[in-house]
Amino acid sequence: MNIESLVRPNIRKLKPYSSARSLIKQDKQVLMDANENPFSELGRYPDPNQTDLREALAEYYQIPSDRILPGNGSDELIDLLFRVFTEPGRSNVLIPQPTYGMYEVAANIQNCYIKEVMLDNQFQPDADTILEAADKETKMIFLCSPNNPTGNILDTNTIEKILRSFNGLVIIDQAYLEFSNSEPWRNRIKEFPNLVVLQTFSKAWGMAGIRGGLAFTNPEIIQWLMRIKLPYNLNQLTQRQMAQALKTAPVMKNWVNTIINERNAMVKALNTISAVVKVYPSDANYLLVKFRNAEQIYKQLKKRGIIIRDRSNMKGCKSTLRISIGTPRENSLLLKTLQNLNTTENQPTEKTPSVQ
Repeated sequence: MNIESLVRPNIRKLKPYSSARSLIKQDKQVLMDANENPFSELGRYPDPNQTDLREALAEYYQIPSDRILPGNGSDELIDLLFRVFTEPGRSNVLIPQPTYGMYEVAANIQNCYIKEVMLDNQFQPDADTILEAADKETKMIFLCSPNNPTGNILDTNTIEKILRSFNGLVIIDQAYLEFSNSEPWRNRIKEFPNLVVLQTFSKAWGMAGIRGGLAFTNPEIIQWLMRIKLPYNLNQLTQRQMAQALKTAPVMKNWVNTIINERNAMVKALNTISAVVKVYPSDANYLLVKFRNAEQIYKQLKKRGIIIRDRSNMKGCKSTLRISIGTPRENSLLLKTLQNLNTTENQPTEKTPSVQ
């Protein structure tokens, strides 16, 4: 596949901005070139190439550093992909529904047309339907696995067929990978030159507050993304925290095990509540739950200070609420509140008490 042929024409001609820190390392240098404050601990600009972080990530994931690009959350990386590989007002992307809403937002920001294909009743994509919907202006296909908000892993054979047949980029978003038993698609980026895999430090790593995302793909795509990203898109504190987190991976794995155990317990408990129609299988840190009266339950929980996500307006998700797995105490509180709501709802209307 000729990756350069997929790149937006004006991006091919673009001369990227050369920042003060793009060609040197800061260690043991007398830095008098970037108008910084030399007296502050954080007075220097961060490494725009994220060299130390990428090397640490390469060692942890056993993937060459030139195949890894950290970003300001996965959302920045999604935006960069649109900026490089789609032409406003002309290109389109294919987004199976229901899925993560940021793909659509990023497409709309770039004035990129969207082709929607529904997942089946098991929330699985059909390769033939997707490939038939694509045309010569379809530049990217987005697949989220585990999918958000449904929580399920997408079928491997289906994805392989799409990767082999589609003459464009296939982006597999594995933000919730650590909560599943599925194989990471990042290990197959050498096999598929059109594959881009997204991961994040916001979920299993417990670092949503620092905004750290990752793209794994072939070096040519990485270079195109590097060409247009903001020079200092990932601040020094985030780079440092991400690298430090890799040294404490057992802590993350303990969190993941606890969340999975809590998730399994939540499934059993929710299935005892009569207002629950279905708890969908999940390989993520949340559950999609269909209720008989989703809107009312959502409002009642919110009134009691318990915030979940109403997904009823998403295609294929009528009457559903998405529940993130919390701490054991939070999960118990949610279940107790749902049980009380359910009991109150099923009680007969109270009569006026007689005077004793």
